[in-house]
Amino acid sequence: MVEILEKVQKVFANIKVEEFMNKDVIYVKPDRTVAQVKEILRLKRISGVPVVDDDGNVVGIISIEDIIKSLENGTLHEKVDKHMTAHVICLHKDMTLQKVIKQFERYKYGRFPVVDDDGKLVGIVTKNDILAAVATRLGLLYLHDERRKEVLEGDMLNRSLITGEELNKKGADFYFKIDYFDVNLAGIGAAQLKKFLLNKKVNENVVRRVAVATYEAETNVVIHSGSEGELYCFIAEDRIIVRVEDNGKGIENIELAMKEGYSTAPDYVRELGFGAGMGLPNMKRFSDKMVVLSEKGKGVVVEMVFYLN
Repeated sequence: MVEILEKVQKVFANIKVEEFMNKDVIYVKPDRTVAQVKEILRLKRISGVPVVDDDGNVVGIISIEDIIKSLENGTLHEKVDKHMTAHVICLHKDMTLQKVIKQFERYKYGRFPVVDDDGKLVGIVTKNDILAAVATRLGLLYLHDERRKEVLEGDMLNRSLITGEELNKKGADFYFKIDYFDVNLAGIGAAQLKKFLLNKKVNENVVRRVAVATYEAETNVVIHSGSEGELYCFIAEDRIIVRVEDNGKGIENIELAMKEGYSTAPDYVRELGFGAGMGLPNMKRFSDKMVVLSEKGKGVVVEMVFYLN
């Protein structure tokens, strides 16, 4: 990711934030409940929102990882200001791309609110906003028809799609059955996996990325597969492998599905606020390596690697 950003900033170093930020910012007030924020993130298919006071000043930010933590603790009914991240680092709208990239590398955040001269919220920036044109080229391993057939119908279902090593599913370090069809329940598996990894003393930043990516994968099974799914986690000395499988409808064109905003969801699903086409891109963004394997009518296998160092 760093190498790609370096190439981008050499060409577009002097572009200002206001030229590539998302100006249509969704934000919440501090007195909203965490449950209300969870619903907003679900409907808008986003992973976090700034918290803004009555004067338009950014006072915090709340994200999927905060929602998962609140879900674990049974505090969804509490106010946002008790669970948000305060002391938020903001970008100024006139800041150059080169400086923005340095902020991303320094703080390792997934998003930055953008403010004007008066400190008022005017936009938000993610790495995806910077890399939108090349996002689908970053590390996605696309397996063509014969390779997909070999994996979906052969013994590769018992091997890592990324490393090729044997995966003993019965001996997985963590297992969760996705056997519900109510999207409001999505996140239970991710929350349990997060708690499991923290108990294993895994680095909190790695656990956060695993939880967010797994949340997206779990939600995709509930929304799109029309079937049940299984979530596996394998812990190695230097990495964590998360694998989510379902035997549902499958994805006809993976390359299209990886494009932000692309979706084949029917109208009634969109009316419920789903099917915005952000699940797979978010999984790719939070993992170090990812393979998506699918064929129409033969289900989906998603495997993600998160390096511990």
